[in-house]
Formats: sequence, C-alpha cells, structure tokens
Amino acid sequence: MVGLKPPEVPPTAAMKFVSAGMAGCIADLCTFPLDTAKVRLQIQGEVRIPQSTGTTEYRGVLGTLSTMVRTEGPRSLYSGLAAGLQRQMSFASIRIGLYDSVKQLYTPKGAESTGLAARVLAGCTTGAVAVTCAQPTDVVKVRFQANGAVPDGARRYSGTVDAYRTIAREEGVRGLWRGTLPNIARNAIINCGELVTYDLIKDTLLRAQLMTGEAGAGQGGTRPGTVPIPATLNPWLCPADNVPCHFVAAFGAGFCATVVASPVDVVKTRYMNAGPGQYRNVLSCLLALLMQDGLAGLYKGFISSFLRLGSWNVVMFVSYEQLQRVAALARPP
Repeated sequence: MVGLKPPEVPPTAAMKFVSAGMAGCIADLCTFPLDTAKVRLQIQGEVRIPQSTGTTEYRGVLGTLSTMVRTEGPRSLYSGLAAGLQRQMSFASIRIGLYDSVKQLYTPKGAESTGLAARVLAGCTTGAVAVTCAQPTDVVKVRFQANGAVPDGARRYSGTVDAYRTIAREEGVRGLWRGTLPNIARNAIINCGELVTYDLIKDTLLRAQLMTGEAGAGQGGTRPGTVPIPATLNPWLCPADNVPCHFVAAFGAGFCATVVASPVDVVKTRYMNAGPGQYRNVLSCLLALLMQDGLAGLYKGFISSFLRLGSWNVVMFVSYEQLQRVAALARPP
C-alpha cells in the first residue's frame, strides 16, 4: 500500500495546521489506553499527600491494562480522552503543523537544503509554543488518567469541565499551567526526537529511494534505468514518498523520542498529578523520585512509553501525510 499520490502543488501551512490536529486526534483514539497505562506505571509507588492505602499494583503494560479493565471497567482505559483530544487539536496543530513553516524561517536564504541546526531550532520553537498554549488540557488529561487509581469516593473531578473549574478555583489559574517548565523541556526534546528524526530518516529514505527498491541512487547519483536525484530534492514529488517510507521514519522517530524524553516525562507526569503542597517545585519532585527509586525511576513505564509513543508516531505521521494530500487534492485549481 502506498496511499494517496502526492499532488502537484504541496499543501499550504493552513492545511498542515489542520491536518496535524486531526492526525493527532486519530493517533490518540488508537493509542490512548497505552498512554493511560504509562501514566499509571509512572506514578506507581509515589508517596502521596495525604497518605493513601489500598492502592492497586500494576505490573507491565498488559498487566496494567488488564488490571484496569478488571477493577475499573473498560471505560477507564479512555479516562481523560476528551481533554486529550482538546490537547491534540491545539498542541499537535502547532508543534507539528507549523514545523515546516518555522523550519523555513531558520533556513538561510539561498541554502540548497535545511541543516540540522535549523531543524532542531524549529522543533524546539514549535514544541515550546505548543506547550504554552495547550498546557491546561495536558494537566487535566494526566489527572483524569491517574484519577482512576483511587477509590470512587476520592475522585477529584466529575468531568472535564469540572476539572478545569476545580483546578482554577482551588489552585488558581497557575494550577492549570502546573508543570509548564518540565513540559516545555520534555516537548522540546520530544519534538527534536520525533520531528527532526522523522524529517532526517524520511529525507534519507527518499534520497536513497529505499522504499521503491531503487536503493543506491543517492543524492546526485544514478543507477541503470533510474532518474538522477538532484541535490535540491523536492520530497513532495518523489515517488518513494509513500506509506512504507512514512511508517519506517515514524517508527524510528518514536523510538528516539522515547529514549531521550522518558526521564523528563516521568517527572512531568508526577508533578502535574501532584496535589497542592506535595512538591515545592519541579526540582523537589525530581529529587524525591531519585531518593525513592534511584535512576531507574526515571525510566518507569519505559516499555509502555515506547509502545505508546512508537505506535502514536506511526498512526499520527501516516495519517498526517495522507490528510495533507486529501486537503491538497480537494483544493480548487
């Protein structure tokens, strides 16, 4: 399967913006249970204030999912989905949909191709802006995903709107932006791990034509019966720009992002889920984690993080590429 063929005219920035948000929602719908399992594993063993008893113990990704279904019902796997979809429509639209446009701003005029520095700067920029705009939705999503781990009588929020309202009333507006700094750090890293890695792997695959069985016709090179690939390659018009190419690039991006971002993700999850007074700041949260679990605590839930982030990247990037093409093909000539 190669999906829709690229149209002659690339999609506009607005098309990429909308397509990224829609693709993020599709990916969340497919992988949300894995994200919930990751959150439960990351906060497991956390010393809570006030102290709680009778907490459920989770073992591994499949064990966590089965335990949640058995003790809380299947709906618990999608607890916080509404906030998650709200988050993607603002968060993914900015950090992914605007990446190409920002990358061009950092690319020197007259350059034949975009360098690594410009890609990294673009990833950091869109990631930071996206977090600043979408942080309240992320706070609510994390708290709902962790909320099911306590008895029904101790649940903090009855619904998504109630969560926004309660957090703002009890913790102030700043409560909705709790954990913004670690989340900016996390998403700057993840954006570089995801978008930059995806960009580089995809560019390499297109230049080598590995997904068309014409490997070896690298940049400026030729093979018998093939067309030379110029240095100023336009990936949008390359025949190798297909679903297999997107799948491989997205899988590699998901793995790289998980490896570099897991420690920040664990601290972010714990800090955002914390109640008032539990941690003085992000640093105290990190120190408490290290004292309690050691360095291994920074990679709590790593398998679930990779399963979630890897599958999320595959679904999101494949959907994103196809949605862009649908939008471009549907545009009036």
